[in-house]
Amino acid sequence: MGVTHHLGAPIPTQLPELGPDTYFTETQWQVLFALIDAIVPSIIVESRATDQKNQLQISESQCNEAYEHTRESMKHPPDYEKFQQYLAERPLDNPRFLQIIKRAMQNITNTDRKQLGVILSIMTVSASVTDKLRRTRIGSIAATGYSDPVYEQPLHVREAIIQSWSRSWVNVWPIIRKSIAKISRVSFAQADPLLLELSGYKEFADDYRPGPSFGFNFMQFEPESEIETVDTDVVIVGSGCGGAVCAKVLAEAGYEVIVVDKGYHFPTSQLPMTTEAASHYLYEGNGIVQSANGSVTILAGSCWGGGGTVNWSACLQLQGFLRQEWADQGLDFFTSQEFQNCQDRVSDFMGVSDARIRHNHRANVILNGSKKLGWSAKPVPQNTGNAEHYCGNCTLGCGSAEKQGPTRSWLPAAARAGAKFIEGFDVSKVLFDESGKSKRAVGVLGKWTSRDNDGNVHTPQGSRIQRQVQVRAKKVIVAGGALHSPLLLTRSGLKNPHIGSNLHLHPVAPLNASFDEDIKGWEGGILTSVCSTFENLDGKGHGVRLEPSSMIPYMFLYEHPWRSALQWKLDALRCRQMNTYIAIARDRDTGRVYADPDDGRPVIDYMPSAFDRKHMLAGVIALAKLSYIEGATEIWPFIQSMPSFVRRSTPKSKPEPESEPASPNREEVDDSDDIDQGINDPDFVAWLATIERTGLHFPNATFTSAHQMGTCRMSAHPSQGVVDPAGRVWETQDLYVADASVFPSASGVNPMITNMAIADWIARGIARELKKEDRLKAAL
Repeated sequence: MGVTHHLGAPIPTQLPELGPDTYFTETQWQVLFALIDAIVPSIIVESRATDQKNQLQISESQCNEAYEHTRESMKHPPDYEKFQQYLAERPLDNPRFLQIIKRAMQNITNTDRKQLGVILSIMTVSASVTDKLRRTRIGSIAATGYSDPVYEQPLHVREAIIQSWSRSWVNVWPIIRKSIAKISRVSFAQADPLLLELSGYKEFADDYRPGPSFGFNFMQFEPESEIETVDTDVVIVGSGCGGAVCAKVLAEAGYEVIVVDKGYHFPTSQLPMTTEAASHYLYEGNGIVQSANGSVTILAGSCWGGGGTVNWSACLQLQGFLRQEWADQGLDFFTSQEFQNCQDRVSDFMGVSDARIRHNHRANVILNGSKKLGWSAKPVPQNTGNAEHYCGNCTLGCGSAEKQGPTRSWLPAAARAGAKFIEGFDVSKVLFDESGKSKRAVGVLGKWTSRDNDGNVHTPQGSRIQRQVQVRAKKVIVAGGALHSPLLLTRSGLKNPHIGSNLHLHPVAPLNASFDEDIKGWEGGILTSVCSTFENLDGKGHGVRLEPSSMIPYMFLYEHPWRSALQWKLDALRCRQMNTYIAIARDRDTGRVYADPDDGRPVIDYMPSAFDRKHMLAGVIALAKLSYIEGATEIWPFIQSMPSFVRRSTPKSKPEPESEPASPNREEVDDSDDIDQGINDPDFVAWLATIERTGLHFPNATFTSAHQMGTCRMSAHPSQGVVDPAGRVWETQDLYVADASVFPSASGVNPMITNMAIADWIARGIARELKKEDRLKAAL
């Protein structure tokens, strides 16, 4: 049943206590903090400086010039005193900032931490042993140009060191610069009180009222040492868009269903969360997952409801050319009417529509700018139950309950049909009966971790009930997503070489643009419009779509180009007048995912290819044109070496000489030679040419991803993929995969509807198979 709350603010979700930070030495921490301090330092007029080492000093004229620029470029600039206070704040003195930094360090892999520790050690000097001192001084000189350790350098020197790394021919230094700048900017955008105050950003709306929340009755187990065994018809691993659809279909078909997930459920009364809590509880890897070489930052849902809990409501059906491409691979289902029925059925159940959309400024730039440029753009249908959903916080969890994701629609429907649920259940392997000719799945085994006595999940796992649980079932459906489903198959002993391969990420190239308006882009729908003009740049369906992106400050400032501390702080102060956009590529080329040998978490081996980067570059240029034609005053591609484009002020018109009034029936004709050049503005054209010459090359350019697909590819033959056209794993019986990992290639559109439609098809096929088995058993 649903629970309605009467609250004026979300109930805070506590974070776990930080563990020991002894993975770095005291000196390594000093180096790290010294570098972070140089990215977002205290900036102060030199005459008022009190700390020669830890304050970045500027002249009075520099400060006045910076304020004048801020005052002229902002609709609601702070007063001069507040402006100076904002610059002077030192984030390292902010406990919340330090907590975010340490939590991020705690949650990266041991391998990455060790590598970072080595780099930090190079920039220190140890005086304990003469030879060691000599070697370390050489390392410090190579890294910084100075023999003294970096933490003893004044801020302006540390800033210059970091700036120099972007020009280093040794690739490790640009990557280190990128990584340290990223964590500094993320933490600043989440924690700086004056930035949040002056930007007007709020973590929830003034009229906040949480919507109804379904009361899931999760299964509980007693604290015993022996394995707990539960029997069911179907066990589904994963509660996201694929697993939730399967649960509803099979439960409503009359079968016993148990859905298990390693994540936990959070009711609407706790949503949206703070950015720190959302990163920890709602996202894979605490929201800081990166590809192995650091080129792509990846967002993946990891909670009850999976990606459907944190996605942006976009509901786009798979396009005809791609349906044909998949059918040409022997998967005829995708050009059948039944597949269209599946897409329509899942869309109708969630009330998908574009009729009630109220577009914000960011979305209108896509729509109106495309119209002016003769490009194709349209509204993006939303899964909001045919209702308006003017909310920019869904990426932190939807508190209004208007978004009809898995926890609002599919899983409650499954519960009403009798399905059962287990949260906090980390599945270690699929169980098989190998007495026959092939492996027959008979259930799953995993570890269940309860909530504490107060219903919380922030307390240490060791203080809560933990129990090995075995769920025995006639059919097993794996729906853990493209990062985890292949790892589960591998842990279960399956050897198909395609498992984990064929990883598509829809890599994204972002761009920020500032306008002469007080936008507050975090208000309103996140993704309600799309431009599709550039989606087929190679004639084979590979290209980019242009979309708005999330405007939670840390999500669009984390890679906003940093060239100096003052420049970045001034840019960040203008964030309330910014929009952020993405060129999202349908990637032709692939990567793979495999388990970290140290702790088993997903390792993502992926680098956007030159082929796909060329398309993203075309998308960045197109986004710049859309921003320009809609009046952007400054445009920043996420290319660190690329200067922003600043629009020149329009000259004021000279007063016209007095003359006789014009006839009301006569049209006035401008007899001057000046015309509105639009995107043909010579300055703008020259700047775009520089972008083209610079290109998108890591680590100079930044890529992100929120879509993961293909790692358990569907195929017509065992030699070409992991699952057959019915979703059954090729080398097994009674084991299925039903999530975006089965996509034969990248979907090209936001994958939710395709994912759900395929899951609907697979689940209906399983229901038919179970029915046949029941008839056969009855006949015997």
